[in-house]
Amino acid sequence: MDFFKRLFGGKEEEEQTQPKPKQVDMATTAPLSDQQIQMIVASQTPRYEIKQLIAAVGQSVGKQRDHNEDSVLALTATLAGNADSAPFGLYVVADGMGGHQFGEVASNAATHIVGGNIVEKFHPYLFRMPAQSLQESLQEVMESSIMEAHQYIQREAPGSGTTITAALVLGQQVTIGHVGDSRAYSISPDGRIDALTRDHSLVQRLQELGHLSQEEAENFPHRNVLIRALGQGEVLEADVFTVPFPFPGYLMICSDGMWGVVNESDIVRIVRDAPNLQRACQNLVEAANAAGGPDNITVILAQLIG
Repeated sequence: MDFFKRLFGGKEEEEQTQPKPKQVDMATTAPLSDQQIQMIVASQTPRYEIKQLIAAVGQSVGKQRDHNEDSVLALTATLAGNADSAPFGLYVVADGMGGHQFGEVASNAATHIVGGNIVEKFHPYLFRMPAQSLQESLQEVMESSIMEAHQYIQREAPGSGTTITAALVLGQQVTIGHVGDSRAYSISPDGRIDALTRDHSLVQRLQELGHLSQEEAENFPHRNVLIRALGQGEVLEADVFTVPFPFPGYLMICSDGMWGVVNESDIVRIVRDAPNLQRACQNLVEAANAAGGPDNITVILAQLIG
């Protein structure tokens, strides 16, 4: 009742003293002022006392594959109390190498080992009292987890391989570990999209050396050839770095079944037009399948709100 008094300028005392108007059969309407509209919008806009991390996942085997070699992990938590809130998220996409033995085994192992190792390292920090500080930096935790997965795949599934792109969110920072050609992107509300990772592929290397133009790279016959992957080679060098979480905006991690099929402008449009992250992921997957779905499709979207 108080809200509508403020909105329309009514007062209880005036309602009690002034005579009631004669009722008429025809209802009348009047346009709301700009101030009244703003008050309605403000009353319906959610307000968050703490920063919250939300995420969603989409996946499909695609239209031209008979099994799924992509693996995905999405884990989100928020700890809040008297101290500042601490959003925590762990997001992993791994794409088993097509044409190699046990590609799905490699991607599944990479996701489980990297995810499990990081959660184990963070468990005393997140869930014990008094909280215990980490003995390693976030980048060291990420790098050692990827190396453990690499060694496991070499030992248990020789001849196989997988990409991995993992994002560890703590507060408003993102630590990314990356090998292969799955990708992490930041998407801004104004429509800008930026790749946060660099592909470890033959076509990317040829571009960097100036042997291929962008147009030539898009039609290169060996676009899927990787020069770095988990399980491949004795020495593995992962790209590990920390950047601010894209706020306001979105963090997106996806396999090449997404970014290699749906162009960046359409990705941005789909994300911005969707009513929520779940629908955005589903619409992205549907767009990749509508474009032929030549590969397995995996996408994660994460957003920091508040």
